[in-house]
Amino acid sequence: MDALTGLLDGPRARGAFLLRASLAPPWSVRIQDEAPLCLVAMARGGAWLMPDGGAPLHAAEGDVLVIRGPGHYTVADDPATPPQIVVHPGQRCTTPDGTSLAEALDLGVRSWGTDPDGPSVLLVGAYQLRGAVTGRLLAALPPVVAVRAADLGSPLLPLLGTEIVRDEPGQDVVLDRLLDLLLIAVLRHWFARPEAAAPGWYRAHGDPVVGPALRLLHAEPARPWTVAALAAEVGASRAALAQRFGRLVGEPPMAYLTGLRLAEAADLLRESERTLEAIARRVGYGTAFALSAAFKREQGVSPQEYRAARAAGPRVEPG
Repeated sequence: MDALTGLLDGPRARGAFLLRASLAPPWSVRIQDEAPLCLVAMARGGAWLMPDGGAPLHAAEGDVLVIRGPGHYTVADDPATPPQIVVHPGQRCTTPDGTSLAEALDLGVRSWGTDPDGPSVLLVGAYQLRGAVTGRLLAALPPVVAVRAADLGSPLLPLLGTEIVRDEPGQDVVLDRLLDLLLIAVLRHWFARPEAAAPGWYRAHGDPVVGPALRLLHAEPARPWTVAALAAEVGASRAALAQRFGRLVGEPPMAYLTGLRLAEAADLLRESERTLEAIARRVGYGTAFALSAAFKREQGVSPQEYRAARAAGPRVEPG
């Protein structure tokens, strides 16, 4: 497993919010749902994205935007159009003065908007859960990622557009997987762009010394690594690896490994019923106590508290 695969393995939608929005001008939607990650694809027409505190960005037909939460933003046919619809946490829709629009905007199965034949059609997918591996991804992203239709060249967007309005057995699972695949396709393309300002670990992936070291850490995070053992595996001196790794990745090898292990532990706490002892062994800690101490330093809560908070609902954010 390489570093990018490890990072992109984090977003695994579980009952994600997916919607086809069909709108006629003038239209403007204020997004305040605070979802940790949202994907907006222009299936037809164009739109403007106005992040709070950021510059307006135009998306044309076929373009895909990935928006990092929990910041608020507005999507509209024109930057000058005032918001008419406000989307709150839990995907509750109102007018700016608070009047519910739940029935007025309902256009059928996962369909919503002001006009079923509107010239602007957006496919929206919002991740409601923020797991720890996804947290590492969020930390690596800018507030908005934009990938143009000509650059993406993926059949996933029209497929999502077809599937999003179907009402078949198991459809939620189909849509979750399509959302994951489209997100990964977009981010993989974005990370490869020179202007993307990708994080240090991504740029280091191509280094002849640090790249193999990163791949080893991701492939075997539970192995009892030391800097000396890692250096021996990649054919470098301990000092050379430590210096090069820190310069390219931005943190020492063992600090990177600790973050990787704790991210995997958090993912397992969220998505499995494994005991803390079993999770500790899987991610490279000798005992549940050792994992618990490290986890609390990183997250601010114990593993048990983290798991309990996750079970309570998607909006609970421990730490």
